[in-house]
Amino acid sequence: MTRQIVFIHGLWLTSQSWERFEAFFTDAGYNVVAPEWPRKHGDVAEIRRTSDRVAGLGIAEIAGHYEAFIRGLDAPPILIGHSFGGLITMLLLDRGLGAAGVAIDPAPPRGIFNVPPQQLKASSPALLHPTKWRGVVTLTLEQFTYGFANTFTPEQARAAYERYAVPDTGRPLFEAAFANLNPWAPTRIDYARARAPLLITAGEKDNTVPASVSRSIYAKQRVSPSRTDLLELAGRPHLLMVGDGWEEVATSIERWLGELA
Repeated sequence: MTRQIVFIHGLWLTSQSWERFEAFFTDAGYNVVAPEWPRKHGDVAEIRRTSDRVAGLGIAEIAGHYEAFIRGLDAPPILIGHSFGGLITMLLLDRGLGAAGVAIDPAPPRGIFNVPPQQLKASSPALLHPTKWRGVVTLTLEQFTYGFANTFTPEQARAAYERYAVPDTGRPLFEAAFANLNPWAPTRIDYARARAPLLITAGEKDNTVPASVSRSIYAKQRVSPSRTDLLELAGRPHLLMVGDGWEEVATSIERWLGELA
């Protein structure tokens, strides 16, 4: 198994959200890299100042950005994505890229009809405002806490918001929400196709991608003849690479990668 990992962050975050996982997997002997989404440049402060750059950024452009990066590597890497980064991971595996993939509480691809109320609430800062299709959405601390850090203490949630949260494009949320009405949606996947092994995680306390949604994605993905596994994570919210117990999440993923090796 390759020792190269490409981390793919999610919506309303930057590559900084991987800082603990980067250190963990580096210590475990992996070569790690966490490229930003296209149009995102610099640190969190700079991305906040220049957030207008991502207006209209959609899933096709994000996936194409990572595809070009991965094709420039010497060998197929392990892909680990969170939230919309998890969806991008699955799209890239569907294109024949990657030696293995881990989709951490991933946004749903086309074909998933399970939409729990808490997921709708977490997406409402964008979906309740149709003009945000081509615009930028900024989460309040309250919205970020509900969607990402609902199991954190108020102090931990505020610290995570100040360190990781950035305004972001609203378009991916609309593309995912209406994918089942569009046969050519950028989130479509051929579930029956052979691909690299895939691990999907399900955070029990996740409001943005509830565990039932991860289970529905797993049920679709396991149609593939390739290895597909589900890792259920008790008590975990959406931002499970940062909060208390993140080491257990990283260890479980590293153990799964070890099984492949």
